[in-house]
Amino acid sequence: MIAVLPQLRRFAYGLTGSIPDGDDLVQATCERAIANLDKWEIGTRLDSWMYRIAQNLHRNALRDSASRARKLQALGDELEHSSDGRRDQENRATLQAVRHFVERLPEDQRTIMLLVCVEGRSYKDVAAITGLPVGTVTSRLGRARAALREHLSEGPPAAGEEAPQPDTRLEGGVG
Repeated sequence: MIAVLPQLRRFAYGLTGSIPDGDDLVQATCERAIANLDKWEIGTRLDSWMYRIAQNLHRNALRDSASRARKLQALGDELEHSSDGRRDQENRATLQAVRHFVERLPEDQRTIMLLVCVEGRSYKDVAAITGLPVGTVTSRLGRARAALREHLSEGPPAAGEEAPQPDTRLEGGVG
């Protein structure tokens, strides 16, 4: 079996068109041959038997791959047709409103909101990153969240109407 490996590798590369896939096919062929060694007839050509195993494994893999692709395509078609366009549009509009609102936040609030809410950093990490006390981080994030909550509860501005600006007042002279 070891003597057949160089020729079997070349054959597998030719079938798959790829060195990694060819090596995988050679390994699968050897595993199958060892597991079914009792089916090989002594006196027949071992190399031909192993080539046939490799060819059958490759055909099966191609057939399985095509079957999976058809199933995934069918599933993708179902998902495309099952989406709720109105809900998707509302979600996009809400995301856009939040994005525009966050862009208009004061830099100090926007930075903290992005670090905590988008990046998932802890208040302690944000304090270390910004060089601020944890209480200031908490205060700024609280103001930014409250302003966003208020903005979203008012709904998106009507066409041509300017969106309200976030509250930029400082609490107790810190912030």
